[in-house]
Amino acid sequence: MPATRIRTLIVDDSALMRKLITDLISTDTSIEIIGTAKDGKVGSDMALELKPDVVITDMVMPEFDGMYLVKSVMDKRPMPIIVLSSLDKTNSRIFDALQYGAFEFIDKPSGADGRNTFNDPLIKLIREASLTDTNLLKARQLTHKNTHTHTFTQQLNYDIVVIGASTGGPGAVELIINNLPRNLQIPVVIGQHMPPRFLETFSERLNENSPLPVKLARRGEILKAGVIYVANGESNTCIEKNMITGAPMITSTSKKFEEFNFPSIDCLFESVAETYGDRSIGVILTGMGKDGMVGLSKIKSKGGYTIAQDEESSVVYGMPKAAHDFGAVKQIVPLTQISGFIVSCL
Repeated sequence: MPATRIRTLIVDDSALMRKLITDLISTDTSIEIIGTAKDGKVGSDMALELKPDVVITDMVMPEFDGMYLVKSVMDKRPMPIIVLSSLDKTNSRIFDALQYGAFEFIDKPSGADGRNTFNDPLIKLIREASLTDTNLLKARQLTHKNTHTHTFTQQLNYDIVVIGASTGGPGAVELIINNLPRNLQIPVVIGQHMPPRFLETFSERLNENSPLPVKLARRGEILKAGVIYVANGESNTCIEKNMITGAPMITSTSKKFEEFNFPSIDCLFESVAETYGDRSIGVILTGMGKDGMVGLSKIKSKGGYTIAQDEESSVVYGMPKAAHDFGAVKQIVPLTQISGFIVSCL
């Protein structure tokens, strides 16, 4: 983290929004606004000249948009970029920005309530962004797909893989599932912190690039081997046994969890621990906070195998560290090796 205040540049075509964001984050004395810009071209030029610790940019701007800024800056002088999004759920450009190296995205505020819920998360993102290794952000552009099959033994050791991720997670999740064998014999369920409206688009994007089918989890679905399910954000996703057939299925609950909700990783992990016991593998990836810590501990206590992403490859070493410090982790693994490690456990 910078020794002094976090030097931050704001880019948005709306003068009102530039002032709003400036006023909101200026309430934190650890952040210094060093400039504002009206579009991606001006913002890119200012970023390269002023060398801020963090850039905050709107995604949608006339002519030179946020994607222009992300590409220009990450190509010439990589730095943490937080993207503000007002895009609808069918637009995948936000994931293009993340793939190209943007640190994270957050919904733009709308109305007084929106501003209240926007301020604290944005300040936390700025702080975390200022700590990140830009080499990790650039590495997202190098994601490759595994097109090979794997020879599995007749009797597998585990029946499910469940993954939890937050900040920095979309790229990490994509790298993992793109490197799983296309003949994987068990289901994978992913809990990714993300605004609910983007999770369906995220699932579709993963499906287009993955060797395995990826879909948004729907209540009542029976889990199928070789299918990857992404928990939706309308409620907290659980995995429970069908009362008639005993087959594991996707359910949901309105119960609130302490660390995060909709989707709660703790909820997902705890339900997997109860349903699969020692036949489950739990993986906690990059992210702010402690969500997944308690759930991963329950998987471990039931005899399941628990994995955490290592600090060096984590964009934000919050959730993996919390789980490790809590005693919930059996093995720490670099991101690029997690897929292969999962397969070796099977």
